[in-house]
Amino acid sequence: MPAESLPQDVRLKQIEFTRMGRTRVQVVFDEPRLSSDGGALLLREAARANGIVAAMAAAIEDGRSPAHVVHALGELLTQRTVQICHGYEDANDCDRLKDDVAFKAAVGRSPTAPDLASQPTMTRLENRVGTRDLIRLFYVFVDAFLDSYAKAPECIVIDMDPTPCRVWGDQQLALFNAFYDDYCLMPFHVYEGLTGRLIATVLRPGKTPTKEEIIAVLKRILRRIHRRFPNTMVIFRADSHHTKPDVLDWLETHGVHYVLGLAVNAVLSREVQPLVERAACIRREEWSKCRRFHSFGYAAQSWSRPRRVVARIEATALGTDTRYIVTDLDSAPARFLYEELYCARGNAELMIKEHKCFLKSSRTSCTRAEANQFRLFLHSAAYVIMHGLRETLLRGTAMATATFDTIRLRLLKVATRIEVGKTFVRFHLPVCCPAADLFRRAAAMVAILRVT
Repeated sequence: MPAESLPQDVRLKQIEFTRMGRTRVQVVFDEPRLSSDGGALLLREAARANGIVAAMAAAIEDGRSPAHVVHALGELLTQRTVQICHGYEDANDCDRLKDDVAFKAAVGRSPTAPDLASQPTMTRLENRVGTRDLIRLFYVFVDAFLDSYAKAPECIVIDMDPTPCRVWGDQQLALFNAFYDDYCLMPFHVYEGLTGRLIATVLRPGKTPTKEEIIAVLKRILRRIHRRFPNTMVIFRADSHHTKPDVLDWLETHGVHYVLGLAVNAVLSREVQPLVERAACIRREEWSKCRRFHSFGYAAQSWSRPRRVVARIEATALGTDTRYIVTDLDSAPARFLYEELYCARGNAELMIKEHKCFLKSSRTSCTRAEANQFRLFLHSAAYVIMHGLRETLLRGTAMATATFDTIRLRLLKVATRIEVGKTFVRFHLPVCCPAADLFRRAAAMVAILRVT
């Protein structure tokens, strides 16, 4: 609850804490223009720079009567995404933060202007968005990803992975998943593997993806990429859940290269058995880890043609482990394909961690699938803003590779007192603020962008 809305006697009542010797330690809630989230100003500039919020607002059909609109769509989306970036991931947080001066500034409202949106207003927005709006929002994120390139890239690596979002209710699409031993949704997360930029997120049932689901997402992304960058090489990278015969045929038909995990079977095991025995022998003789690679042609019964398979055989003190990938890249060395190209897919797990754990995108607690998909897009917008902040403002600094959680704690959660004049709004930050240089750098970059 904002300090100004508290009763006068409560706001001015002193709270006593443990004394420091003979000195009393007291707390009084009497600063209406003090905020713990001064970094919202940086997020405002980051959101304006990449334009993701404005594009989302333009994609949603607003059926409200203009005469009765108190909170514009752009304001609602900015408020929600900036609060998510600051760690306020639930719509309920809007009630406590609607009069926060820093978030008002981030949205573009004066500290003396009416309050921001409350939880009921935000919840109505989540449940008002329809299927056509969601389709347009999907393409907003794909186009925002493509717009992030100043020129056509030589290569785009598409990393796709479903991740579980556990549910406790009657959400549509929720299924029991035996692997996770719980009811869940399993949305697709799609990132560009070389840059970590988000391409799209798609809500789906809590089960292993089907060939139709995989192809449906890929063809919409690829259509946009090929239209914008016709000469760019595209590589699809994913685990063995995506290695389905029809998917492989579709990729080859549409000129998309691939490096995909392949589940083990008896035929593959027989092919590499001599190498497995040799690696185990070397391990026993030299008492050190032995890793070998083997490339060979293989055609499963369900495949339309033979394809190249790379096996990685590793013998350690714990035993022998063998992994397989299938690829259409025939000229690349086997070790490079597995160690450098396929294993780099693990970076997508870090991207999902930031999206799901640090930005809490697993809060899919609405009943309707459309509302949960919209929530997923809101958290995806927060990811785009935070990633853009790190990719531009923090480039070349000690925080260039920091996680979103570290950025939030050190840069965004900064105490500030806001002074309001007739012609200015001034943020007063601590003299010892660790982020002082970054605020100066951000202001300089904003000035340059304004000139250009």
